[in-house]
Amino acid sequence: MEIYWLEQAEAQVPAGDDWLSTWEAARLQLMRFPRRRADWRLGRWTAKRALASHLGLPVDARTLAAIEIRPTPSGAPQTFFANQPSALTISLSHRDGRAICAVAPGGSALGCDLEKIEERSSAFLADYFTAQEQALIGLASAEDRFRLATLVWSAKESALKALGVGLRLDTLCVAITPARVFEPAEYPWAWRPLEAHFPEGRTLHGWWQQTGVFLRTVAAAPPPGPPLRY
Repeated sequence: MEIYWLEQAEAQVPAGDDWLSTWEAARLQLMRFPRRRADWRLGRWTAKRALASHLGLPVDARTLAAIEIRPTPSGAPQTFFANQPSALTISLSHRDGRAICAVAPGGSALGCDLEKIEERSSAFLADYFTAQEQALIGLASAEDRFRLATLVWSAKESALKALGVGLRLDTLCVAITPARVFEPAEYPWAWRPLEAHFPEGRTLHGWWQQTGVFLRTVAAAPPPGPPLRY
């Protein structure tokens, strides 16, 4: 299965809202806090740009306003074009003024996450990571430890999004096995494989990538190839 992705920065989002649908614009008006509004607009902008690229549509306000992202009852994003459901699945994530959107064929399970590499305490690891994950992080050098903890956390988020439950489910129910965590990347945008294992025997396959202080993960079913950038 092919997965595509696009990342955008807050500075790339237009000042006006004419690229939002009527429903989206009304929802935006209900948001009280500036940071929440900015993050929501950034996520919608990134998703609409990704979907327009995937569908071969022009990137203008009228076209983007016809692309709409609505939440399902679980909160996962669902895509529409001209008020009709599209045959695509998307996942969204944002962090520190950046957002990522992953796109896959409809009917597939898909989750993506964007994180900034930062320190996570021993108490955090004990609460949210399995014993095996904590042991893997314990083997890392001081330099790699924060990166590896961020990777495992991000992959958990992606896997739980792919199940449609997000962090409503205990993060200890999924065990992450990332590959090649201590090897240098062959090239700056290299994606490396990971697996997310669940107690009932289900496994999701995915990928992870790091550039600078940002780390991205995707998890999906059927097993995807390395994500392709728009």
